[in-house]
Amino acid sequence: MSTEPLRITSRDNPLVKDLKRLAQDGGAYRKQGRVWVEGDHLCRAALARGVRPQLAVFSESFWPSALAGQALAAIKTVVLDEALMAHVSGLESPAPVAFVIDLPAAPALLPDAPTVVLDRVQDAGNAGSILRSAAAFGFAQVAALTGTAGLWSPKVLRAGMGAHFGLRLVEGLVLDDLAALQVPLLATSSHEGELLHRAALPWPCAWVLGHEGQGVDPRIEARAAQRLRIAQPGGEESLNVAAAAAICLHASAIARG
Repeated sequence: MSTEPLRITSRDNPLVKDLKRLAQDGGAYRKQGRVWVEGDHLCRAALARGVRPQLAVFSESFWPSALAGQALAAIKTVVLDEALMAHVSGLESPAPVAFVIDLPAAPALLPDAPTVVLDRVQDAGNAGSILRSAAAFGFAQVAALTGTAGLWSPKVLRAGMGAHFGLRLVEGLVLDDLAALQVPLLATSSHEGELLHRAALPWPCAWVLGHEGQGVDPRIEARAAQRLRIAQPGGEESLNVAAAAAICLHASAIARG
């Protein structure tokens, strides 16, 4: 396979327009069936998990020193000058390398997998941070209900720091889909329920993290085996959902032993 790249110089090139949509529109991955993975760390994480990119995109200045593994891994390689790379990228400081990968096929929920349920978590940074915690603390599956930030959007990918490639991600679910889970649901609450540090936590389980303002849907709470809250001796009204997720998932990992 030749590693000679295709050099593109025009903003009007159809591929450049598609790449810009993927990089800057959080929902474009659903329309194109492809995912924009920007930055050396994320690209390396994808390769480490056996992902073969459709396309590798390099800046002109970075191309001469590009890692051979990155270039050879892709089916096709494109080089853009710095101005065009900045035009495509959604970042203030564009990365010199990006991949375009196929959007993974939508998997079914695994009934017995340790799971994190995202109930309308709308902030992309929160969603990505929760995915990172899920991977770190041994939760294999993330189930995102409708209204949650797109899990494969560029902002969620950046916040996830590579966690995506080690998780089973199931998007676009509705409440009744959670009936497929055969592990206990644990619902987080700001003010009600048992204190987390005193609770006996089951394993495997499914932690439910709710909307940043409204919390967990009451219909999901009604199905939960346990409702749990985090002690806040400092007196704040509530924790950021990503911070709460890290505390809860870590507690499960410790209880698991």
